[in-house]
Amino acid sequence: MATADTTATRTAADVARSYFEALAAKDLDRAEALRSPEVVADIVPVGILRGPDEYRALFEEMFAAFPDYELVIEDVVGGESTAAVRWRWSGTHSGSPFQGIEATRRRVEVRTVDWIELDTEGRIVRVIAYFDAMEVARGLGMMPPRDSPAERAMRSAFNGVTKVRSAIAERRGG
Repeated sequence: MATADTTATRTAADVARSYFEALAAKDLDRAEALRSPEVVADIVPVGILRGPDEYRALFEEMFAAFPDYELVIEDVVGGESTAAVRWRWSGTHSGSPFQGIEATRRRVEVRTVDWIELDTEGRIVRVIAYFDAMEVARGLGMMPPRDSPAERAMRSAFNGVTKVRSAIAERRGG
């Protein structure tokens, strides 16, 4: 005899894993079924998304911008109502614009950690996602590679400007 498997009886880690498996499959309907209609997502480098429409639009944009988008779940830990998910995504920016940036045809790889909270019905009601936006910018070609001559020159120029600003502020008495 089959047993019913409802989100209300599953742990947050179970729901989080199912949610990220749906995103890995690019199945936004299945992902949306696991979220509360009141979901709020704080995607730290992007902003706060309120409700399923804004959240869905972010992933639609991502899937369209990175047609070869791949998501890998690395770890899921949690209890009854909260979970943390360590995951990574990668893809080539060969599709539509992403966050206003035209396709660069460059490969992006991003490590991400999400904190997920469930409501009393076992649906995702809050997500806080952390990732290094600088790595996304590097991947897209907006920033130079880490420790490259271009990055060192940029850092040096920035430090020069900072020193000039400090000297001006000091002369003004501030």
